[in-house]
Parts: sequence; structure tokens; C-alpha cells
Amino acid sequence: MTIRQVKFVSREHAESLAGNPNTAVISITDPGTPDANLCNDFKDVLRLSFYDAMPADEYLPAPMPGMFDHVIARRIGNFVHKLRDGPEDISVIVHCEYGVSRSAAVALFVEAYAEAPLSAREFAYDANQWVVDRLLYQYPDLQIEIPAANHTQDRRAQQRTD
Repeated sequence: MTIRQVKFVSREHAESLAGNPNTAVISITDPGTPDANLCNDFKDVLRLSFYDAMPADEYLPAPMPGMFDHVIARRIGNFVHKLRDGPEDISVIVHCEYGVSRSAAVALFVEAYAEAPLSAREFAYDANQWVVDRLLYQYPDLQIEIPAANHTQDRRAQQRTD
């Protein structure tokens, strides 16, 4: 099977989508919050819970509760591997609370691991660097490039016209 497309979106957008048996979802929520209310018609859903944060000191002796770690990185890699090597073509949607940082980082990983096109890749410039680094540590043969912020295309940087 081929992962034919990857997208990253907000939780609100993911919860509004009609399910599709040709689409899998990686659902990222904050620890302590309820699971996203996703349609049951999606093919597969991987539910993860971790903060959009970086530890103040990456050399702490034990992982901090709620932080992205090697166990979560392996779960993502195993899920994407299963989808990529399955019998059918599929799309992957990755969501987090706002669809900006954690979901962008994981979507960039899916793009690199599955060699799949990432929709709106230019907006992945705020990808969580800690998440990207932990994924690359687990999968050192991959190259994940976070795009540079291009403020000429960023609608938030454009002047308003009244």
C-alpha cells in the first residue's frame, strides 16, 4: 500500500470530518483531556497524549510525565509502517489541539517515512522541534526538514485591507 497524502489539522477540524475507510488518523491530545470525538468510519486511529512542550533540561534522568518520548515515537513509527505496508492506498490525517506544532512535526515524519506528499507543507514551519528530534533519534536514516517560515505567504503577517 502507499500513503498517498498526509495532512495536519486542528482537533476542531478533525472532529468535523466525515470518516473515510481510506483515511487513517493520528490523534494527538493534551494529557488529561478527553479523546477527540472522531467519526468511527476512519480506517485506523492512533490516539496519543503528550504536551506541546520541550523539557527545560533534556538530560534529566527519567522522562517527564506527559512529554513526547521514544515510546511514543516508536508507536508512531509502527503505526505508519503498518499503514505503508498494508494492501490499500490510504491518506493520513494528523491532528493536535491547534494543528500547528505537534501535528506538523508528526506529519513531517509521516512524509519522510512513507515518502508521501504533505499538503500545505509550507505551513509546517512551527513544527515542534523536540518531537522531530525524538523521531529522528528513533529513525536516524530519515531526513526531516522543517520548512523555513515564509512570511510573504503567511496570512497572519499580511497587512489588513479595510
